[in-house]
Amino acid sequence: MAAAPAWDADLLKARDRQDRDALQKMVTALQSAADKAPKDAEAHYRVALANSYLGEISLELKDKGGAEKAADAGAHAAQAAIALQPRNAEYYRVLGTLCGQAIPAVNFLSKVTYGKRAKEAIDKAMQLDPKSARVFEAQGVGNYYLPQQLGGGPELAMKDFRKAIELDPKLADSYLWLGLSLRKLHRNGEARQALQKAIDLDPQRIWLKEQLEKTPAP
Repeated sequence: MAAAPAWDADLLKARDRQDRDALQKMVTALQSAADKAPKDAEAHYRVALANSYLGEISLELKDKGGAEKAADAGAHAAQAAIALQPRNAEYYRVLGTLCGQAIPAVNFLSKVTYGKRAKEAIDKAMQLDPKSARVFEAQGVGNYYLPQQLGGGPELAMKDFRKAIELDPKLADSYLWLGLSLRKLHRNGEARQALQKAIDLDPQRIWLKEQLEKTPAP
């Protein structure tokens, strides 16, 4: 897997440290750059991706309001990128991720709306790039957060994460989410193995270690 560009590597470092202040400053700077270049699809995409990381750690820190705000801002940016380059699978992937992240932060009716938007975006990303591990991972996150009665749930999510790992065995996030799905199903031994693999791949990420500590030994 190719190394992340410098701007994305900085975002990931802030996410791994759960440094929301640093991440918010980067979001603000990226938004300013996008405002100055409204026809630059990549500039809008960077705003969307940064907001997806901000939403991620907001959920980790149990700030649902912050997660919803980041998801809304990120989705707006992703849609701007898509309007400029409608054949880019990654733009749909990040839009689907953002809509999936909003699901646990909103009421039931909004869960339905965000769930539909996430599915539409991921379906389009899958159509454009059917062998993208990140697309399967994003589909899994949406299914993990979507209640079972709305067509989601951990069993379904697990299949997506396993497919993502099959396509790219170095995706730490896919092992993380696989572990969380297994834990929801009370398969704690397997969950701990998946979480440990995630830590091996991304040893700086605070939340990974917290989740392993929270997972009971079998």
